[in-house]
Amino acid sequence: MKIFRVNMTNLTVTVEDVPQEWQGFGGRALTSAIIAKEVEPGCHALGAGNKLVFAPGLLSGTTAPSSGRMSVGGKSPLTGTIKESNVGGTASQKLARLGVKALIIEGQPQGDGFYSLHLDKNGIKIEEDKVLAGRGNYEVIKKLDEKYNEKIGIITIGQAGERKMLSANISIKDPDGGLRSAGRGGLGAVMGSKKIKYITIDDTEAPGVPVADPEKFKEAARVFAKGLTEHPVTGQGLPTYGTNVLVNIVNEAGGLPTRNFSTGRFDGANKISGETMYDIIVSRNGKPTHACHPGCVIRCSQVYNDKDGNYLTSGFEYETIWAFGADCCIDDLDIIARADRICDDIGIDTIETAVTIGVAMEGGVIPFGDGEGLLNLMGEIEKGSYLGRILGNGAEFTGKAFGVTRVPAVKGQAIPAYDPRSVKGIGITYATTTMGADHTAGYSVATNILKVGGDIDPLAKEGNLELSRNLQIATAAVDSTGLCLFVAFCILDNAEAFQAIIDMLNAQYGLSLTADDVTELGKTVLRTERAFNQGAGFTSRHDRLPEFFKKEACPPHNAVWDFTDEEIDAFWNF
Repeated sequence: MKIFRVNMTNLTVTVEDVPQEWQGFGGRALTSAIIAKEVEPGCHALGAGNKLVFAPGLLSGTTAPSSGRMSVGGKSPLTGTIKESNVGGTASQKLARLGVKALIIEGQPQGDGFYSLHLDKNGIKIEEDKVLAGRGNYEVIKKLDEKYNEKIGIITIGQAGERKMLSANISIKDPDGGLRSAGRGGLGAVMGSKKIKYITIDDTEAPGVPVADPEKFKEAARVFAKGLTEHPVTGQGLPTYGTNVLVNIVNEAGGLPTRNFSTGRFDGANKISGETMYDIIVSRNGKPTHACHPGCVIRCSQVYNDKDGNYLTSGFEYETIWAFGADCCIDDLDIIARADRICDDIGIDTIETAVTIGVAMEGGVIPFGDGEGLLNLMGEIEKGSYLGRILGNGAEFTGKAFGVTRVPAVKGQAIPAYDPRSVKGIGITYATTTMGADHTAGYSVATNILKVGGDIDPLAKEGNLELSRNLQIATAAVDSTGLCLFVAFCILDNAEAFQAIIDMLNAQYGLSLTADDVTELGKTVLRTERAFNQGAGFTSRHDRLPEFFKKEACPPHNAVWDFTDEEIDAFWNF
């Protein structure tokens, strides 16, 4: 495996051996280590000093089940913190098979033109793009599939990334030509600042990923796959209803943020639920279960068609449906799906964008519940109008523009789909994660609401800080393997499946890792990320939720955020 470095200032490529200190890293551990070592924390995130890093996980490119995830890292222009954004699609496995430990993009070219990178067995070629700049992601995928072949891996930004909107994401082609997003933190704007429109990856005749002990690896992979398929969440709930199975569950728990986080229940929840979505998909000949990357055995994705049976969107996630739905008081799945498609095409984070529109509704730009008005606002972002640029820069920016004080964001990033007053473990995660509010950083909902890995009361403080800490440590480790985060549902309940992950790593690399080693990796990642943020000027005072969560009770439980500053700060005592 090698480090591939692209310098956009002088348009050169170098290939380097992996330093000893990074040998045991992959995915998030590697992106964060590289950013921490090579990027000045105080740099402008859209300047030449920032870097963009793509890193397959430690197990990516192998036959390990559900191991096709990739980490994208940089300094976030949205939050000013370090950022890792995790994504499926086909890119991670192709990069790993080509021997790419990490792809580092640095510097900035002169002029206004955009470029493309092409990776294959012979290395990397940089070319000026004179055709696809300014085009949406769907057109980029279509044109590149025609130019190369449909098996090509593609990483691309849409117009939001080209315009360096702070909510811009990076899109990855999935096995069926759909789009998967490295969604949060504005890394699409960083790619746009490097003037890279797209990256193509051809792994034809790639050397592949060596495995030290193939038989032991195969046996461990079998045990792991069995655990995933037999667990009620990863083997039944997610494959049937997708992540959107959570709408009714979280609504019932009183933690579904509604009307810009003013209440925890949405009267129209059932109309946008996973169960309703399943029925619609089946009636329109869509796909109720679908894999975002090859080798996924959970298959929580789906393909959602319009009323005429034509493809509309895929990977229609709970967080997207909640945000455009309950948070904006819209109960029409077709409108939400159209908004999701626009986000995918222009390359912008659905969570940040939808929460931003909820803030704009609070500010009187359009009324809550106005579906057509929401789509019109999406059109403004797509056009890049002055209003569209305000909205494209996220919830906090938009709140300032319209004088809104109820802005659900931490470190500049919008809070996702669980109200921290009613699900207190996730509130600790939102406050303390190194990357701004991010549910995936330590998904306490698993234990607070779904009762996976234990049962900790979501409305009480007791046990929730420790829950978030343990999950954030574990998640940092999982994000480094290339495994889908959803494997956590299984391994929290199944010690044999957790051991199988360690056995796969040991078989692949000829190591003798233990569970303690995996835990220590997670701790190392969090400490590295926190040190970067401290260098950028962040302190414990930034590990706080907005004050309205303390002052406004959240119906139906009338819960408030009641952790003290001292209690929150104790999170880092490890």
